[in-house]
Amino acid sequence: MAEVLSQSEIDALLSALSSGEIVAEEVMKDEDKQKVKLYDFRSPQKFSKDHIRTLELIHDNFSRIISNFLTAQVRANVKVNIVSVQQITYEEFIHSIPNPTIMTIFKMNPLNGSILFETNPQFVDQVLDVLLGGNGSRKFRLREFTDIDKNIIKKINTGLLNNLKLAWEDIMDVTIEVEDVETNPALNQTLAPNEPVALITFSVEMGKNSSFINLCIPYLSIEKFLEKLVVQYWFQSSDDEAMKVSKELIRNRLNVVDVSVSAVLGSTNITVDDFLKLSINDVITLNNKCTNPITVKVEDEKCYLAKPGLIGKNFGVTVLDIIDKDVETNE
Repeated sequence: MAEVLSQSEIDALLSALSSGEIVAEEVMKDEDKQKVKLYDFRSPQKFSKDHIRTLELIHDNFSRIISNFLTAQVRANVKVNIVSVQQITYEEFIHSIPNPTIMTIFKMNPLNGSILFETNPQFVDQVLDVLLGGNGSRKFRLREFTDIDKNIIKKINTGLLNNLKLAWEDIMDVTIEVEDVETNPALNQTLAPNEPVALITFSVEMGKNSSFINLCIPYLSIEKFLEKLVVQYWFQSSDDEAMKVSKELIRNRLNVVDVSVSAVLGSTNITVDDFLKLSINDVITLNNKCTNPITVKVEDEKCYLAKPGLIGKNFGVTVLDIIDKDVETNE
């Protein structure tokens, strides 16, 4: 809704227009800035900026971890950097990767469904060349991958994916379970074409060559845990122990506060004349039966229903129920 101007503001605006302090064309330009933006309902934005930012922080850490892992595996300096984190549809992701490629399908419990890890064929070819005795500098050519190639790279990718545990440990504890390896992206129909996914792209520099790897996280997999993908929650969750200690200290301090407790047997109305005539052994009839529970007040607030009785030689009550249970639950 547009902002409503008061009469004094309208008068001031008209005065400024008549005196030339404000030009009408400038006001029209400001209105043009408020034009309606286009929104594509076929690909709704499921991930907020906070979610994207947190995913970027997590996988920036992941990129540094796997840099060390790959350096150890190929005995050469490898640099992995995060390039982008964006929301696209699953169909766009499938069409953006080459065929054939190595696509590792895995589960990351407790996230739901399958997640995709795509390693570019140029990256795969270079890693295979080094592991099979080469120096990783042979000329790349796109080719079909053999079963031996897939088994070797599956082992490498499993090692890469296991490092997700370290990258995600500040958010949640995850376990990795590799399910399968595909070479034809078009045959992988685990998601609907218009399903939104978070695509995390990494660049890999190995020697003089540069290639890419992609991590595709479906929205359905992470939907139940979106509240954890907020930076404020991330840093707050890392301080849970301190919060527990603070709450315990506050609770201990509150436990020593004195409060007045009274049990109300009932009530009645009498005249001033009857009150003045009261004497010892007179009986006053209350509005509560002896078989009904009585009210227990804490600081004049009704809190419990109780049954009166004796505790040794003293009068006492047994608490039967809480009057306002919702308050107790919220507290």
